[in-house]
Amino acid sequence: MRNRFYIGEVKYKGDILPGEQPSIMERPLFDAVQQKLTDQWTSRTRIRNAGDHLLTGLLFDDAGHRMAPTHATKAGIHYRYYVSLPCLHGEAKTAKIGTVTRVPATDIEDVIVKSLNEHLRIERGMQDSVITGHSTIAELIDRIDVYRDRLEIQLSSRENPGTIKLVDDSEPTDDRLLSIPWRKPPPKRFRQILLPHGSSRSEVRPERPERRLRLVSAIARGGRWLNEMISGSATEAEQIALRERCSVRPATGQSAALH
Repeated sequence: MRNRFYIGEVKYKGDILPGEQPSIMERPLFDAVQQKLTDQWTSRTRIRNAGDHLLTGLLFDDAGHRMAPTHATKAGIHYRYYVSLPCLHGEAKTAKIGTVTRVPATDIEDVIVKSLNEHLRIERGMQDSVITGHSTIAELIDRIDVYRDRLEIQLSSRENPGTIKLVDDSEPTDDRLLSIPWRKPPPKRFRQILLPHGSSRSEVRPERPERRLRLVSAIARGGRWLNEMISGSATEAEQIALRERCSVRPATGQSAALH
């Protein structure tokens, strides 16, 4: 949704250049979408910074191991995770580990916060969000068990102000256990593609984002070079090749081509 291709532009080496492709989206709409994405990211960052890892000390894999917060930095971007302690300590081969050993922090936190707010809305008639950080979640939840197909939230048995009031604290009841359908997000997010008429999804291999970007950039450069040749600002392909530091490839039956 950040792709400027939709408004007839191409990003190349940090520059925004006019593309040869026509715009398929009005710029005010594109700008509004960008602002919405930025606002959502800012809101997530604010909540994350306020509560750091919201589920610290509460997550367990389905083998009973605690899942501790950790992070990784790739290409300057900070990614947060919860990882089972045996994997975090390099003991995955010797310890019995669960079916899910690592989960993206933001994804699972969003699911838990949404489910808790919905539960409070139904059980206590609260319309507004009341989850403000780790301390609030720790008051509401005793533990969260992560399974391959669900999350099981064990609600707190304490009757402190702000927690869910339970009918009977002596024995665990079904009212204290929330089971949420859930699956770990795939490590790679695939984009939807348009299929040619009469083709099945298995027959079509999507382009890699890096390759698609190179292709779009090459088309834009080729368009500019062609305009130079037509307008007369460049008389020979060799002239453009020298300026762009690329080579000239002879084409059979046609004029030389740049590549």
